[in-house]
Amino acid sequence: VNLIKRQWQISALTGGALAFATVYISSVNYIVNKVLLSHQQERIWVWLRPEKCDPLGPLYNLEQSKFAIGSGGITGKGFLEGERTKLDYVPEQSTDFIFCTVGEEWGFLGSSFVIILFILLLLRILHIAERQRSAFSKFYAYGVACILIIHVLVNIGMTMGLLPVIGIPLPFISYGGSSLFSFLIMLGILFK
Repeated sequence: VNLIKRQWQISALTGGALAFATVYISSVNYIVNKVLLSHQQERIWVWLRPEKCDPLGPLYNLEQSKFAIGSGGITGKGFLEGERTKLDYVPEQSTDFIFCTVGEEWGFLGSSFVIILFILLLLRILHIAERQRSAFSKFYAYGVACILIIHVLVNIGMTMGLLPVIGIPLPFISYGGSSLFSFLIMLGILFK
């Protein structure tokens, strides 16, 4: 009797998940074509189907960013010596696409160094989170870690074409006072 009940629960759960997946998949086409605005649709198509996008239109930022990162090679071209970033081929290179500037000027080694620094900061935040006695402090530390890792992953992913371009800053590196200020306040409260 217990085995039959367990099999029935598994079947019901599987059927529910299958029904949810079917409804979700069928609604994506409607949402993309009918709900999203044209510039939002372009961002999705640049990410999923770049070969069908205009290289001088919505695809321009991403292509220039990829070229800049790729032209950096292993060691990069040197500080302020990147052609694509120096000649302003990459729009928004000091804010949203700052990682392509790092990739072109400092190359693979410099980009890896920046990523390693973010990983070390994240590990330090997680270490602090585990040492907290109160639940609020622990949850706050985990929240700061999540915000930091999402910003880093999304920014680096969008500059390399792995994620859609959404205009999110790279913490502590992107130009802009409000982003830097908010990240410093979050870390200041955490480290206090």
